[in-house]
Amino acid sequence: MNMHELFKQGDARQSEATTLASDRKRLRRVAWIALPVLAIAGGYAFTQRGAPPAMAQAMPTVTVAAPLQREVTEWDDYIGRFEAVRSVEVRPRVSGAITAIHFKDGQIVRAGQPLFTIDPRPFQAALAEARAGVATAQSDLALARADLDRALRLVAADAVSQSEVDRLRARVQAASASLAGAQARVHARALDMEFTTVRAPIGGRISDRRIDAGNLVSSGEGPAGTLLTTINALDPIYFSFEGSEGLFLKAKRDGESKGAPVEIRLQDETDYKWKGQLDFTDNGLDPRSGTIRARAVLANPDLFLTPGMFGNMRLASAGKVNALLVPDTAVQTDQARKLLLVVGKDGTVAAKPVTLGPVIDGLRVVRSGIAPTDQVIISGTQMAMPGGKVQAKAGKIVPEAQAAAPSAPTGVTLAGQATFAR
Repeated sequence: MNMHELFKQGDARQSEATTLASDRKRLRRVAWIALPVLAIAGGYAFTQRGAPPAMAQAMPTVTVAAPLQREVTEWDDYIGRFEAVRSVEVRPRVSGAITAIHFKDGQIVRAGQPLFTIDPRPFQAALAEARAGVATAQSDLALARADLDRALRLVAADAVSQSEVDRLRARVQAASASLAGAQARVHARALDMEFTTVRAPIGGRISDRRIDAGNLVSSGEGPAGTLLTTINALDPIYFSFEGSEGLFLKAKRDGESKGAPVEIRLQDETDYKWKGQLDFTDNGLDPRSGTIRARAVLANPDLFLTPGMFGNMRLASAGKVNALLVPDTAVQTDQARKLLLVVGKDGTVAAKPVTLGPVIDGLRVVRSGIAPTDQVIISGTQMAMPGGKVQAKAGKIVPEAQAAAPSAPTGVTLAGQATFAR
């Protein structure tokens, strides 16, 4: 063996020794890292081995209250317009020239007040002629009566034949008829003379004049006569509306008839301040629309209400009734059903299907489905499940209008809903 081989063997032994030393160092590092991890895991296992089980989840808390019992008046809602009790188109009854106008456009006029003057001179002349005719007829009648009286005196002496007496009697009758005709012509000419002053046939608010002084006007009915102006009687005033067949049937079954109270709210009003009563219901439904026409009458002493004005009307549907009310937010919806969640004495939640009515100041009328003693969940419904248990906290149901501050507005009353009875 030469020296070169000896050097190779020495290098191999030295390389093996270096590799063994490196492996021992890695093992020591892994041991130092693993020992703390094992110690922590063992301590956690030891501490968890004696720990108690986790506590059960606490029951949800909800607010419950018995339904509010109040006397309410339910209403049906309608839409309509005001109409004049009487409306007249003023047209002349004689033809002629307008010489004067005695009113201001839009003013309030009374029945019989002069409105227009038609030139009376032609009618004065006609009246004088008719009176002259009466005088002539009276003269002819007087002569006929005198002739008849003379003939009757001569009949006893057989100086006059009976036929002559009959002729004279017929002449008296003809003269009487002529006098009656002449007197009738006088009355007609007197009426024409009276009609030269056009007067208001009714009291109310007059429209503007459709003709000015100096124009010729024609008498006659309808379009043949010249329209001078119109007058609407405003006190009282009508409110006309149409109702569906369903509302008509409901009103009939509830016993509503002529005289039922109504309340009306104008377009810019928040309260139903105009009071009246049902005055008329038509004798049949319109087969094309399935509605029936009806009318209410209201007092309008200050003439504020005007024909053509729009309004919302409500008609008391069933008088005053005792109702159960709950907050509208407490009502739950299950597909097509409406539900209320109630809590029993043992804290169990149950869902009750209910039939609902209108809303009053944020409270929903419940027609059926719950009892006055039921404890209805009014707050926390999202945490309650039917069949589950809850912790009930007593609450109170108060209408929103009463809960608000005195200075705060109460808001708009919902049309066609209900109100607390007064």
